[in-house]
Amino acid sequence: MTKIIFFIVGLSILGTAFKIFAGPTFIIGVENQTYLPVFTNENNEYKGFARELLDSFARDQGYTFIYRALPVLRLYASFFGKEIDFKFPDNPNWKRDQRLDKNVSYSEPVIAFIDGVSVIPERKNDSVEDIHILGTVAGFTPWAWMDRIKENKVAISENSSFESLVRQTLVRRIDGAYASLAVINYQLNNVLKKPGALVFNPHLPYSQDNYYLSTIKQPAVLSEFNSWMNHNQIKIAGLKRQYGVEKGITE
Repeated sequence: MTKIIFFIVGLSILGTAFKIFAGPTFIIGVENQTYLPVFTNENNEYKGFARELLDSFARDQGYTFIYRALPVLRLYASFFGKEIDFKFPDNPNWKRDQRLDKNVSYSEPVIAFIDGVSVIPERKNDSVEDIHILGTVAGFTPWAWMDRIKENKVAISENSSFESLVRQTLVRRIDGAYASLAVINYQLNNVLKKPGALVFNPHLPYSQDNYYLSTIKQPAVLSEFNSWMNHNQIKIAGLKRQYGVEKGITE
């Protein structure tokens, strides 16, 4: 009985010590949608390249990250309202007017992306005059095409998912799919099993930029993240190749 008591007491002491020495916990706000290979939320579990990258940093630093998946508008409200510690992905150009007085800090670039038009191969040299119906996923704005849209030179066809967007393009119901090249390639390679069935047309308007990790509340931790990325470039490059998050951009 004495041994059992000592054992229980020992477990209690170890548990207390763990709580004392465990690193801090931070909340990362993420988008409640599927955007593979960068991220997805399946059964309330955040997955994809972003999860593996951020968890790797957290483990190395002794931190715990909790991922809070929210609809986009609520995510911005939570971020600007300082209800969460970080936001990913983020970009200084998104909701720019709401950032002016928020003192947002950004990491070094995490993922390069191109939002452009993917077409069937025989249309890879089409010009803007050849695009009459441009497909998108509901909720995504084709900023590079806004002038032509406002002038009624291009009609927008919204789809409920990226898979549907790709299928519509393949059967020629729309002239092209405007979306992230990495996301389109993921659909072709992993969902539809039709690699190369659509190609990027660089002659059409597109946007090229980066995804960042951002914070208002934790700039010191963000500096640690920048340093960690700098010292783990080989690991990060391997993760990018594994997930294909820059496929069609840097690969």
